[in-house]
Amino acid sequence: MTTPIKPAATVILMREREEGDFEIFMVRRSSRSPFGSLYVFPGGKLDPEDSEIDLYPCCEGMDDAEASKQLGIENNGLSFWIACIRECFEEVGVLLANPENPIMQDEEKLAKLRTDLNNKEITFKDICLSESLSLRVKNIVPCAHWITPAIEPKRFDTRFFLAKVNAKQLAKHDGFELTDSFWIKPKDALVKLNNGEMNMILPTIKNIEKLAEFSSSSEAFDHFEGLGENAIPPILPKFIKRDGEWIGFLPGEKGYDNV
Repeated sequence: MTTPIKPAATVILMREREEGDFEIFMVRRSSRSPFGSLYVFPGGKLDPEDSEIDLYPCCEGMDDAEASKQLGIENNGLSFWIACIRECFEEVGVLLANPENPIMQDEEKLAKLRTDLNNKEITFKDICLSESLSLRVKNIVPCAHWITPAIEPKRFDTRFFLAKVNAKQLAKHDGFELTDSFWIKPKDALVKLNNGEMNMILPTIKNIEKLAEFSSSSEAFDHFEGLGENAIPPILPKFIKRDGEWIGFLPGEKGYDNV
């Protein structure tokens, strides 16, 4: 039986530091969730609502045709951007919407909407339409594309995105799916990984390694924005068992095509 592959979106929030470099926002998943107890970025599988046509006009400066071209798919590319924004609000309370909207200054109301959303009392579309939100999709750019290997019981086709946020915006994990959250410099995250302080899966590690090459969030964002349409190839790791141990291969590595 073939394991179904579900589309998913993950967003890497970036903010500038006063010292001149930048930080990314990371969360720790609870032991109950997929990828339990691992340090990851906010995100999750796409909901059917993310591709509802009523939501697309809420996206500021990008339509579905442009978004789909960026990802190299026929349609509903904008649903990945919407999923990023929805998951980010659900999981860490950061709403990537036009800051001039009055609700963006009302922390109490935002907190209640987030609670109602997580309790499934309202939908994200309800919030967008009732509050006339303009979602800042132009502040979000695709940066990676990973597909869960066939040996895993749950598989995802995950698009990773970068998003620049105001340093004053507070981010806080939900306390249910996520049990910890913090801002950290990419290089510091790699040090903690090597020290055994932060357990991560390969896509997370590779994304952080790439971000560690840049000196600012703007430099990182501009790099990926400049790649153009359909410029990010999917990465599907492959594994074989040899002498009782799993050995992994990435596209382009010797032996990958023989697995």
